[in-house]
Amino acid sequence: MSNPFNKTVILLLSLLFVFNSCQQTSNDVEVKIVDRPNTTAANSNYVGNREPLLPLSFIKLPVTAIKPEGWIKQYLVLQKEGLTGKLGEISAWLEKENNAWMMSGGEHGWEEVPYWLKGYGNLAYILDDPAMIEETMVWIESAIKSQQPDGYFGPVNMRRENRELWANMIMLWCLQSYYEYSADHRVIDLMTNYFKWQMTVPDNQFLEDYWENSRGGDNLLSVFWLYNITGDAFLLELAEKIHRNTADWTKDSRLPNWHNVNIAQSFREPASYYMLSKDSAHLKATYNVHHLVRRIFGQVPGGMFGADENARLAYIDPRQGTETCGFVEQMASDEILLRITGDPFWAEHCENVAFNSYPAAVMPDFKALRYITCPNHTVSDSENHKPGIDNGGPFLAMNPFSSRCCQHNHAQGWPYYTEHLVLASLDNGIGVAMYGACSANVKVGSNGTPIKLIEKTNYPFEEQVEFTIETEETVEFPFYLLIPSWCKDASIYINGKKIKNQLSSGKYVVLSRKWHNGDQVTLNLPMSLYTNQWATNKNSVSVNYGPLTFSLNIDERYEKANSIETAIWDSKWQKGADVNAWPTYEIYANSAWNYALVMDKSNPLKNLKVIKREWPEDNFPFTQASVPIIIETQGKQVPSWGIDEYGLTGVLPDETDVKSSQVDNITLVPMGAARLRISAFPTTE
Repeated sequence: MSNPFNKTVILLLSLLFVFNSCQQTSNDVEVKIVDRPNTTAANSNYVGNREPLLPLSFIKLPVTAIKPEGWIKQYLVLQKEGLTGKLGEISAWLEKENNAWMMSGGEHGWEEVPYWLKGYGNLAYILDDPAMIEETMVWIESAIKSQQPDGYFGPVNMRRENRELWANMIMLWCLQSYYEYSADHRVIDLMTNYFKWQMTVPDNQFLEDYWENSRGGDNLLSVFWLYNITGDAFLLELAEKIHRNTADWTKDSRLPNWHNVNIAQSFREPASYYMLSKDSAHLKATYNVHHLVRRIFGQVPGGMFGADENARLAYIDPRQGTETCGFVEQMASDEILLRITGDPFWAEHCENVAFNSYPAAVMPDFKALRYITCPNHTVSDSENHKPGIDNGGPFLAMNPFSSRCCQHNHAQGWPYYTEHLVLASLDNGIGVAMYGACSANVKVGSNGTPIKLIEKTNYPFEEQVEFTIETEETVEFPFYLLIPSWCKDASIYINGKKIKNQLSSGKYVVLSRKWHNGDQVTLNLPMSLYTNQWATNKNSVSVNYGPLTFSLNIDERYEKANSIETAIWDSKWQKGADVNAWPTYEIYANSAWNYALVMDKSNPLKNLKVIKREWPEDNFPFTQASVPIIIETQGKQVPSWGIDEYGLTGVLPDETDVKSSQVDNITLVPMGAARLRISAFPTTE
């Protein structure tokens, strides 16, 4: 006869086993909602800021750690096969013979070589392309061998009787990426000796010329990078010297200059110096400059501001644009500021520029680019439109030589973006604030356990992001995921089970648990329609869906032109380059573009209908034909709105201007896919 006591014990043990099994396979997870990442810990796996620098909020992984997939990989492949990868074969500024960086005393390539190399080299490392890496090494080796006995390196470019340091700042970033790739200690030696040389230059001869003075913050970041590796105390003294001799970007209501690239690049300097000064006024100054320029010149969709070459009073309409250099430098600033502050604002702003402004600045095959791209841009020809835009030359067409700066500097945009898809947190975890398909090899936990994080998504064109963790051993670490501010009903599933915590828009959710091989995290980011009204620009309206902004689908007519005949005067081809293989494209509107959106005042979204389409076979969603999302709506033409006296898209019409009585069905496409576009619309009932 069985013992009732034994039966009870067996039943309890069975229930306990079932309970423990459920705990093991369910959400055995601690969930927190935070405004910023934890900065009280110290990451034991990656180099962060040394004391006395303030801790970073996130640490960038080495350049080879993240491998893109999906449309981002396709974009990088297009870069490789297009202008970025082939520029060394056609640009005279990259010709090795008599090149300033091929030592010594060369006549060309001073700025252009490092501008191009900092994107090209990183692209080579990310794609693990042997031929590109070999080409990168030619330039890296030359830069390293250029160092002189006094510590100076690179070409000597005399300005105001001083050695100009701007081009060296760019090459330092190339060398830093190379060090991440190779751990070649020659980089550390070169930078140490070069910075010792900088210490010998008197203040009244240091960073005196225009570009170096505006952009001294790039030099500052390199000094911090080296200090975090070596701990050499003199580097902190040099950091103070750089800051006091760099243009002052801390004023409340004025800037050192209003050049669009200088603003996009240099406004990060005070926040960079804040890591040493610990003076919150420096951090505040960076936010102030960002918002200051946008309060007047940035009342437009796409995240940028109307500065053409320089921001000018009275030129604030969305038909003013930004250099391609400005787009990629703004993205870089946003990425740096995300690492410094952890503020979700910078991640979302980077996505805004990356998805909406930057893609339309290049041809879909990445074989030509546009110097100036505008939110309202309906003529893309090779004419001189000055003073309508603040540039005298053929700056609106798609030309492989538009112009020397953007022609080379464009290369950094998507490689740098890729490097920031997955970040290390200070508490030995992972942070994802910008979403994109990729895989990342990351060391996590207190013992530096290697894992692979696989991210599958078609974001921002689809709402779901799926993460899979591959690990040979169970490891505990926090996983930060940003819930974008535009997303009001996000949800997260761990291994198929929904976490019950309320998620907050514009904040991080932190998932801390013991992670096992094969664990999956599914993040759903439901997107919805909303509009922005730009009061400063005649109450014009832009239409958004999640992180995407939409533009009128204009019938674009592409006409080939000879790139030699249409390029800016100082463009130069390499000897023997096939000019016919690199045509200019002028783009003209074959359909009406002067539409006001028909909007119900009480329900502005009433006439907007989102249509989902098949994902493109070529995995490239930035053309009008391939976009997987469109919006159907209605509009009325505004007869008074046309091409103006400068041959440009006219400024927005007055709200009282007569609208056509006819209501037309119109289509909107993502702004980044519209190389001709109206993105800020007048409205009518």
